This record gives sequence, C-alpha cells and structure tokens, in this order.
Amino acid sequence: MPTSAAPTSRSWFARNALWVVPVGCIGLLAVLAAFAGLVLTIVMGGMKSTDAYHEAVERAKASPQVHTALGEPVKIGWFISGNVHVSGPSGDAELSVPLSGPQGKGTLYVTARKRAGHWQYEVLEVAVEGKPQRIDLMSEN
Repeated sequence: MPTSAAPTSRSWFARNALWVVPVGCIGLLAVLAAFAGLVLTIVMGGMKSTDAYHEAVERAKASPQVHTALGEPVKIGWFISGNVHVSGPSGDAELSVPLSGPQGKGTLYVTARKRAGHWQYEVLEVAVEGKPQRIDLMSEN
C-alpha cells in the first residue's frame, strides 16, 4: 500500500500574494505621493510667506489694467513656480504666479532683490494669455 505524504502547507504570503503585492505597491505610492505633497506645500508656503510675494500679488490685485484684462475678481492660483532666497536683510526672488478671472488667465512675473531689508523690483508684470503686451505694474505706481 502506498503511503501518502502529508499535504504541505503554503506560507501566508504564498496564499495571499495576489492581493498583498498590488495593495503593497499602491500603499507605497500613496506614501510617496503624500511625502511629495508635504514637500510641495512647505515649498509653496515658504514662497507665499515672503514680503515680495505679498506686495506683488497686492499690486496685481489693485491694478485697473489687470482687472480690465482678467475681470473681477482676480484670483491667485495655487501652484507658484520660481525660487526665493532670503538671508537676513538681503535676498532675491524670482516668481511666476498664476492669475485668473472671469475673462481670462494670466501670469504675474516677479523678479526682486532685497537690500538693506527693502525689496526692490526689477520685473513686476502680468502676461495675459492671448495678448502680446504685458501689463507693467511698476509703471502704475
């Protein structure tokens, strides 16, 4: 009479591999996306907290030419690009801030240098989509 071998039991991973691997990959991607979002939020918050950003945005929002081109209200977009470096009373900023309104979209461009605690703007203008001429915010004040 032949003897039958005892059935071999498979490991937990072998029994559940069909769902563990995909769920593990999705979980890893979710953690990486959350980390990237956190880093992006910190970077954006750092740029938005500068006086150069605040003053530039206020000047754009107060501009009659920007209101005419984009409509009212002028809204500030979330995704700012560029860089800001401040070290005590000196620094520099190069920013591109998306703007929008009921009549169109545009981009606020800012180039500024901070000397002796005061921001001096080299470029402060709004490019409106579909229009060749930029709105110079430095000439309005």
